[in-house]
Amino acid sequence: MIEIFYKEDGQMMVSQSEADFSTIPYESVIWIDLLSPTGEEKRAVEAFLGTTIQTRAQAEEIESSSRFFETEQAIFANTNFLIPGPEEYNEETVSFILADHILATLRETRLKSFTDLQRRLLAFPKTYSSGYIAFLSILEQRIDLDADMVELISKEIAQYNKKVNLGEDISEEFLIDINQLQDNTMLVRENIVDKQRVISSILKSEKFPDALHGKLNVMLRDISSLINHTNFSFERLEYLQNTVIGIINLDQNKIMKVFTLVSLMLMPPTLIASFFGMNIQFGWFIGHSPWMWLVAVGLMLISFVVIFWVFKRRNMF
Repeated sequence: MIEIFYKEDGQMMVSQSEADFSTIPYESVIWIDLLSPTGEEKRAVEAFLGTTIQTRAQAEEIESSSRFFETEQAIFANTNFLIPGPEEYNEETVSFILADHILATLRETRLKSFTDLQRRLLAFPKTYSSGYIAFLSILEQRIDLDADMVELISKEIAQYNKKVNLGEDISEEFLIDINQLQDNTMLVRENIVDKQRVISSILKSEKFPDALHGKLNVMLRDISSLINHTNFSFERLEYLQNTVIGIINLDQNKIMKVFTLVSLMLMPPTLIASFFGMNIQFGWFIGHSPWMWLVAVGLMLISFVVIFWVFKRRNMF
């Protein structure tokens, strides 16, 4: 799918056919958005811009030379956009090409940042005089969405912390949920750092207009604050995880303590029962009295009570 945003008589127009490149003036085009494009659409855009568009495999490489580079014709920047899910986040790689005043984007999934920009382009055409401004608008919207995700993670951490403080049931699933939240936090942080790297590279570019450097610097400050927030959230998660593990260990120790005390309390009665149960004649001491089992039971009870009293006196219960 291709969408071409261009100006005509001060109004923003949209075309969804690569065949219209032959009729649209080059200087009037603001943004070319490629969403899972066909081969014909990609080739038409390459011919219109006079440059080559990266493949998806090239865009997803993590090397700095692949994430941002320049040619004589254009600026190329690749970055990841996070898509929140019910439990975990997914990454979508987006390619940006800035050729002269035109922005071209390549993606495989619908993203809220792009949908919002499309609406603003049609509603406020005068605001977007070039693809550079459209590019900054996407980044600003993306940073705001990243900030919302960081805030959501903070709220989830607060909820887990509240459950621990209230002494709610803490199980293995609770630890798994915390671990998943840690993974999401690290993924958000990596995504934000990736934006920081791209913006820092653009600031060094001589092709990007100097008049827009102020907005890029503001974005870098916002990103720095988000990175600090994610670092703090990750520290909170580590502290919460250690607290939960400590509570689980205490509960296990209590269980083992009960088993140990019960075993110790039953050892003397067991010894007495074993003594009287031996197949040996004890002569005058036991004789053949049918009531000697009462003596054995009495000794077992006395030994049990004595052991219980000793443990109780030493606050071992």
